[in-house]
Amino acid sequence: MTAVLYHSPLGPIGACAANGGITHLVWGDGALAVGALADQLRAELGAYFAGRLQCFSVPLSPAGTGFQQAFRAALLAIPFGQTRTYGELARDLGVSAQAVGQACGANPVPILIPCHRVLGAGGLGGFSGPRGIEDKVALLRHEGAAGLLI
Repeated sequence: MTAVLYHSPLGPIGACAANGGITHLVWGDGALAVGALADQLRAELGAYFAGRLQCFSVPLSPAGTGFQQAFRAALLAIPFGQTRTYGELARDLGVSAQAVGQACGANPVPILIPCHRVLGAGGLGGFSGPRGIEDKVALLRHEGAAGLLI
């Protein structure tokens, strides 16, 4: 069964799950439609977009290498409304900024693992949302990080 799990300001969001956690957040239909995990994710997305939630607690279980897991942990450590640069994360993780950019682009759980909070040294960088950079800007504005964009 496929379904839109949540109708967000960015468009429809679906999700996939395994091992009791969210493995992928997708733009459009996903495989997760009913049950406690779907209900929790739907409620948390609703609270986030309504401005009542700054940190997700829904269980996550995306697959990945050791670097990908460390990278995602670094993303989760970026507070709501704040940003880091690709270069800062690269320095902290001991990798190239290009590796950080590729890991951002491969993040299977955008929004929940906030890759939108990572910026280029001289620009915004990319984003996987259906409208690309417009969605990144919308999320940063939603989180009050829009002052960085002016």
